Amino acid sequence: MTEPLLQAHNVSHTYSRRNRVTPALADVSLSLQQHEFVCVVGDSGSGKSTLLRILGGLLTPTTGQVQFRGNPVRSPQPQIGFVFQNTNLMPWRTALENVLLPLELHKPPDSQDRERAHAALALMGLEKFADAYPSQLSGGMAQRVTLTRALLPNPALLLMDEPFGALDALTRERLNQELLRLCRDRKQTALMITHSIQEAVFLADRVLVLSGQPGTLQGLIPINLPRPRTLDMLTWPQAGALISQIRACLATGAEEAVHQ
Repeated sequence: MTEPLLQAHNVSHTYSRRNRVTPALADVSLSLQQHEFVCVVGDSGSGKSTLLRILGGLLTPTTGQVQFRGNPVRSPQPQIGFVFQNTNLMPWRTALENVLLPLELHKPPDSQDRERAHAALALMGLEKFADAYPSQLSGGMAQRVTLTRALLPNPALLLMDEPFGALDALTRERLNQELLRLCRDRKQTALMITHSIQEAVFLADRVLVLSGQPGTLQGLIPINLPRPRTLDMLTWPQAGALISQIRACLATGAEEAVHQ
């Protein structure tokens, strides 16, 4: 097996605010292979978002280390893209201008950059909305713009924190299918946090289960459903067994936390 794209070694984190110490993560280790899609599930307060920010260099762990392509991660990396639940689109910029924003951090976009951005929006079904402002977009469309913006610089790794959590169920299903198609076509490596066990089973190659406060790694479950995935696979007994396995893992972690 090739060297992992990303590795976390015994990562722990404690928040200190107003003389109050709150442990968030405890001794979490994981690895992410190239072209792999990993989902992280866990109860509220189990440190999922903290872990994602540490993996992406947005937060320094209290102890432990993260390596990206064999090098320590101590700050945000140009080759790591982010998508959060809040779209953070600039309301005074069009969809196209929002998508081009990461490129502007390095140089003014040229005609080729604009062509790439238009093509990326078209792939997301937004070619008719390139000149629309965020207030003119639905929630699902705005999240697709955010995803397009994160993917335009061709990141080696995409980190997503509940990107579809605020959307209705039907829109969420459509965007899950769109995300899978994009990751397949681009051979994109991705790690996504979700509260939905079904979503994790539908998307992931592996599911990491965090539980407790501070969060610890309770399980790492391979998802052996064939690809390409279809939504009807979630009705298969095989998928039901995986969902039950993840639920049991979460329940075990919660029970252990109560008795600590």
